[in-house]
Amino acid sequence: MATKANNRILQNAKAAKKDEFYTQLSDIERELKHYKTQFKNATVYCNCDDPRISNFFHFFSYNFENFQLKRLIASCYKNQEMDLFSKNESETAILLDYAGDKNSNAVPDLSEIGTKNLKGDGDFRNQESIEFLKQADIVVTNPPFSLFREYMAQLIQYEKKFLVIGHQNAITYKEIFPLIMDNKIWLGYGFKGNAGHFISQYEDTATANDRKEGMIRVSGVQWFTNLDVTKRHEELILYKKYDPSEYPKYDEYDAIEVSKTAEIPMDYAGVMGVPITFLNKYNPEQFEIVGNLGSYAPDGYSLASKIHINGQKIYKRIAIRNRKI
Repeated sequence: MATKANNRILQNAKAAKKDEFYTQLSDIERELKHYKTQFKNATVYCNCDDPRISNFFHFFSYNFENFQLKRLIASCYKNQEMDLFSKNESETAILLDYAGDKNSNAVPDLSEIGTKNLKGDGDFRNQESIEFLKQADIVVTNPPFSLFREYMAQLIQYEKKFLVIGHQNAITYKEIFPLIMDNKIWLGYGFKGNAGHFISQYEDTATANDRKEGMIRVSGVQWFTNLDVTKRHEELILYKKYDPSEYPKYDEYDAIEVSKTAEIPMDYAGVMGVPITFLNKYNPEQFEIVGNLGSYAPDGYSLASKIHINGQKIYKRIAIRNRKI
């Protein structure tokens, strides 16, 4: 999908509060395999998923014993106009509660799943939903992109472990970026090609090779988490040496431009501006994140929408410094 078309879809979704991007089971399986040991004896809450159709509930209920879970809870927003979380029309919000296989047939039978009609609307901000959040150890879901700031703020407020899907643009949000700087949030293993196909009602503008029936291709989607991932401890191998002719400085700030993560110089001790996709390779023991060159610089100087090289505008960059030098 072209970037402009992709951004237009996300903006339309935000304006209309239509975030019907339902995650494929294959994408959930591909990511969750990296965290299996961290779910032992955990209560998992999927609080933005219609549990009747959610692939998150499907995955965890069928892998309940494999992941050695303690409890699985899933709830959705009451939805009669199909404009937020639930794909099904519903007069009441519901919650499903599962505590594992009881008849040893390795299948989550309906008789083993507790169903509850919620008094409220099921919105994750509703006090009723918050009470279930308090009972959870780990939250795993695909929250509405349009409410990502509020959603993440709630998880941080209640000190929850989480693994949730969001758009990479959220990295530069003023509410999110400080959490990344403080190593309270980082990126998971991600989607193939940095893009995901989601079950959606939106018309897909992807190219013929990328189009899938009944789905929409969204580029730049990421898994955001505070669960430990092995890749955060893998050191990025650097091979290039600093050459001033190859690494120009910004007009507004004393930092060099590094347009590709793979070309970070091994011997430069100062501040470097790198693409936001650098976070997929970020090791906090190797690099320090010191600012966001598109919102604010390390010294607090505002650089909102104005980083340039020789007058030419440059896209937002993350300001980093090599800890090893």
